[in-house]
Amino acid sequence: MTDIGKIFIVIGVILIIVGLLWGFVGKLPGDISYKKGNISFHFPIMTSIVVSIILSLIFYLIGRFK
Repeated sequence: MTDIGKIFIVIGVILIIVGLLWGFVGKLPGDISYKKGNISFHFPIMTSIVVSIILSLIFYLIGRFK
């Protein structure tokens, strides 16, 4: 398989994973949400940590099998 084909497969797998996990974004325990009147603030701390771990694993696996 050519290099461009491998890149498209990896991008497709990443998009599938992101699509499956999209429903949980911003709703994990540990995310900070504050709403009072017409002011709202949302800081997804736990979501950021989970996304960082998943991306680290994906890039580790891509680098290992290259």
